[in-house]
Amino acid sequence: MKSASSPALRLRVIALCTLTIGVLGLSGCASFSGINSDKHMAQPDDYAVERSLSGQGQGQWPTTNWVEQFGDPQLTALIAEAMENNPSLQQAQARIASASALAESKGAPLLPTIDAEASFTRNLFPETTIYPAPYGGSWYNEKKAFLNLGYELDVWGKNHAALEQAVSQKKAAEASAQETRLVITSSIASAYNQLATEYALHDILQRTVTQRESLQRITADRVKTGLDTQIERSQSQGSSADARAQLVQSEGQITLTRQQLGVLMGKGPDRGLQVTAPRMTTLTTPALPSALPLNLLGRRPDIVAARWQVEASSKDIDVAKARFYPDINLSAMIGFDSLLNANPFTAASKSIAYGPAISLPIFEGGALRANLKGSYASYDMAVASYNQTLNDAYGDVAKQITGIRSIDRQLPIRREALASTQRAYDLAKERYRIGLTSQLVVLNAETALLGQQQALINLEASRRNQQIGLFKALGGGFDAQQAGLAIAPPAAGTAKPQ
Repeated sequence: MKSASSPALRLRVIALCTLTIGVLGLSGCASFSGINSDKHMAQPDDYAVERSLSGQGQGQWPTTNWVEQFGDPQLTALIAEAMENNPSLQQAQARIASASALAESKGAPLLPTIDAEASFTRNLFPETTIYPAPYGGSWYNEKKAFLNLGYELDVWGKNHAALEQAVSQKKAAEASAQETRLVITSSIASAYNQLATEYALHDILQRTVTQRESLQRITADRVKTGLDTQIERSQSQGSSADARAQLVQSEGQITLTRQQLGVLMGKGPDRGLQVTAPRMTTLTTPALPSALPLNLLGRRPDIVAARWQVEASSKDIDVAKARFYPDINLSAMIGFDSLLNANPFTAASKSIAYGPAISLPIFEGGALRANLKGSYASYDMAVASYNQTLNDAYGDVAKQITGIRSIDRQLPIRREALASTQRAYDLAKERYRIGLTSQLVVLNAETALLGQQQALINLEASRRNQQIGLFKALGGGFDAQQAGLAIAPPAAGTAKPQ
């Protein structure tokens, strides 16, 4: 028959006591009854998009190298440089590293802890307290060396939920970094397109200055022959000066856009001044596909990040609920403690201790309930943010598609108007040269031509910018599955379990 002091029997007694204390503790622990959430994550079918996004289907998603479709190697190189230097992207990478470290720290409580300690203490025991002779009034050396083991039984899943919450936050940070990359790429592409537009407008203004200087010379000849007066000469000089002023203004705008481009690249405004002047003729504009794939849930990094934030908030609720239950910890210690022997490492100096410990909330002034309410509030906020992100995403796609289709209908009309205006200007200039019309007619025809040229360039630039916006709205080639950030979309009517 085994002794009552055998190790196996003692462990069974400890386990039974622990279970009994836990069951009794549950009946008296704080309650989270009545605290819940009724918020639901939206589904794509919850949004009315049929008319605005008509023609959707199995179209081609943009690829990660979508910028190359604009046919300008310099633009591709500038974006690659920005990916290495932009401070916003560096901040995003730092947030990922911070979230990763947090996840590692949250995983630590799931493993046992082992630590060692050793000490040497010189003691003088007083004669007037509990120490009898010969200890009282004498000096002794106390030598200790211990190995401690601790382990928390994660019975209610608190530590597992905390780890899953931290991992979800890390995933959200990674998706946010992808969103930052997409924003930087599209911003540089838009600024580059703007710079090409401004150079095209600058060329028109340069030709306008040349034309008005030529007109000014014709007017001077007509004044000499008596066909025009000083009034026409003054008008001609004024229009020439106005064209030169617009040209100077255009040059200033080009410098500002260059500086903006350098800042977006993360290298300072002067970096943009070194960029070779882009030309509208070297930039191509991809056509809008006949069908567009619009299941954005795994294609837009901002939606994926918002979904992971919901998941993190959900796990935070699990952590908050687990705090209502008892914590059960196991601990053990083995070592040596000697006061009398010179050598502490002897069998007589051996010290061993082990056993469970339990702590449970009974009355905590409502702190646990308040914490849980806060977790639910954060969850509701994350769900609302996810729904808003999804709604904005469909609105963004619809905006770009509507703009592209409108411009595609305008472009042929605008080109036709430009051709007619060019013919009218050429005819007016020739008639003025031979004295059949006034200078005012020529100036009016030139003003109309300049306006049509500028309008066409701005319309073509806007079409290209809308295409950049559409690539961004469709996620810019991001794929949550390939990036290791895929998460199951919310089921219909999904809310946090009560």
